[in-house]
Amino acid sequence: MADLPDKIEKLVYVDMNDEHRRFYEERRKYYYSLLEKNTSSQGNFDKFFVLQAINELRHIVSSPELESKKIISSKKEVLIENVIEAIENNHKVLVFVNYLSSIESICDSLKENKIKYLKMTGQTKDRQNLVDKFQNDSRYKVFVMTLKTGGVGLNLVSADTIFIYDPWWNTTVENQAIDRAYRLGQDKTVFAYKMIMRNTIEEKILKLQEIKNKLL
Repeated sequence: MADLPDKIEKLVYVDMNDEHRRFYEERRKYYYSLLEKNTSSQGNFDKFFVLQAINELRHIVSSPELESKKIISSKKEVLIENVIEAIENNHKVLVFVNYLSSIESICDSLKENKIKYLKMTGQTKDRQNLVDKFQNDSRYKVFVMTLKTGGVGLNLVSADTIFIYDPWWNTTVENQAIDRAYRLGQDKTVFAYKMIMRNTIEEKILKLQEIKNKLL
């Protein structure tokens, strides 16, 4: 894509606060002990149970508020700080997440900081209207959406700063999301940040992505 400006991709590692870490470890140890207990002598285990455990741990990393209202998400705090800095430097921002609860939590924080935003989920009907608003109305600085909803078919070149809030199992889905802004019509350098919570299931997903990419 010789006609496009530069694209700079970075990993942003986030450390859990103490309350968040305690809750995550409590649930991780719970699932690990059940897995040990329920694994047969032949090494077989319930795949559905494993998927359930992985999904809950990912959810706790992304949006612990859903499980415990007392916990403030470390990742969300870092995201909001970076979004505010981007806006202050005259950038428009896309945020891609996996969980609806994370969208609500992030949007609540944007509202608290008096940042005008748009959001899109699988239930959103008039998507093009939201895209047009974001593209043409300078008041809207942030567009928050799920990876699968916003990852394909949208032209959002008014944004040049992207946050992948939750890693997906393969980088293709993430790259498709980044390409909503990094496409023909983009005239600014695009910055794409993938947020990873340190010492959690997200680092394991990152390693899995690396293995898959080496095999391709």
